[in-house]
Order: sequence, then structure tokens, then C-alpha cells
Amino acid sequence: MLNKTECSAFVIPIRDCLDILSGKWKLPILGALMEGKKRFKELERSIPHITPRMLSKELRELEINQLVKRTVYDTVPVTVEYEMAPYGHSLKKVLMEMKDWGTQHRKRIMTTDTPIVTEELDVVEV
Repeated sequence: MLNKTECSAFVIPIRDCLDILSGKWKLPILGALMEGKKRFKELERSIPHITPRMLSKELRELEINQLVKRTVYDTVPVTVEYEMAPYGHSLKKVLMEMKDWGTQHRKRIMTTDTPIVTEELDVVEV
């Protein structure tokens, strides 16, 4: 059993990770950028239902956390490209593990005959 210090040493880094990657859009954005550089409109088209305002906000946060690199080209009109920053590439293994776990979990939940217990302890048949 972990003592309080060991528990904190375990939980704090996980919380930091979740704080940076939390929300509905950050993981899909990073997933899209794993494929390579994209312009803003390309990113917007590759992520269903994201608004330009939300995409802009999330890209700014990812850039602040050094996960995404923004490059502005001196063209007319100005061209802006986004790509995974070198530090962002350190998340590839984590993202792929999350994808694999999510795929297995979905398969398990969708094919199980075991009832699922909800928060209120009501049994829901699957």
C-alpha cells in the first residue's frame, strides 16, 4: 500500500498529463497532427464538429505547452501551418496506447453479456 508521499508522487504527474490533454478536442487535434503538417482549414476539416474558435483556442494551449508548433509563412495571404512539436512527439506512444486500450475496451463493453452497474447501482443490461 502506498503512503501519502508515494501516492502523491504517483498521482501528481498523471494529473499534470490529464490537465494538459483534457477536453474534447486536444486528443483529436494531436491525432490529426500525427499524420503531418496541416493548415488551419485542413485541421478543421479533419476534426468533425469542431468550431474554428475552439480549434484556435485549443491550438494556442497546445502551443503554450510545447506540443504543437505553429509556423507562419510570409506569403499573400499569410500561410500558417501546424505540426507536432518535437516535445509533442513524446506523446505518440501514449496516444497509441490510449487508442489500443480504447479499442479493446469498446470491444469488451459492446460484446459482454455481463450487466453494467451504473453510479446509482441500477443494473443495465447490455
